[in-house]
Amino acid sequence: MVDFAVKIVLAYLLGSVSGGLLLGRLRGVDLRTVGSGNAGGTNAIRTQGKAFGVAVLAIDVIKGIVAAGGLPLLPLPFAASAAFAPWLGVACAAAAVLGHVFPVWFGFRGGKGAATLVGVLLVLAPLGLVPVLVVWLVVLTTTGFVGLATILAALAFVAYAFLVPLPLPLEWFAAVMAAFVIFTHRGNIGRLCAGTEHRFSRVMVLRRRGG
Repeated sequence: MVDFAVKIVLAYLLGSVSGGLLLGRLRGVDLRTVGSGNAGGTNAIRTQGKAFGVAVLAIDVIKGIVAAGGLPLLPLPFAASAAFAPWLGVACAAAAVLGHVFPVWFGFRGGKGAATLVGVLLVLAPLGLVPVLVVWLVVLTTTGFVGLATILAALAFVAYAFLVPLPLPLEWFAAVMAAFVIFTHRGNIGRLCAGTEHRFSRVMVLRRRGG
């Protein structure tokens, strides 16, 4: 049990290393004070350019990979309980996403968790990324709404997890993370309902053809 708890804490601390805020400090900018005020990759691209945004996304994806794939295998001088073993990977993954959204190193104000979720899915359910990315791309290129695309992509993974079906820990992980993604995008949902949500028009295929 101690092994389980320590690894979850380490995953949270790793998740708290926000790529956007870390690189922003090196550049002298706080992403939470520009653009949408979010510390994630989308706001980084919009306000700081593609190269900066891609670097932010890379850091956030990699920490998800390490949290879900590396930390569960980390040897510690504590006896690990076999009963918790099936849940350890998803617990570390969820902790990393939580750390990204509420980073202890940055005043508990971080991003929305999408890139880190991609990283953990690369480890936990790589085939599940196929419907996730397809839904995300289709919604983004037809509507231009990044937040809506992310929410529907998270729900697509829930559908995938239960239809395949995936092991019980992954089904729970899918459901909890989808609910968490909806929570972190509650501002986007409010703006969508109010008709004030920012549209990423440059990626809209239909608008390009019609224009």
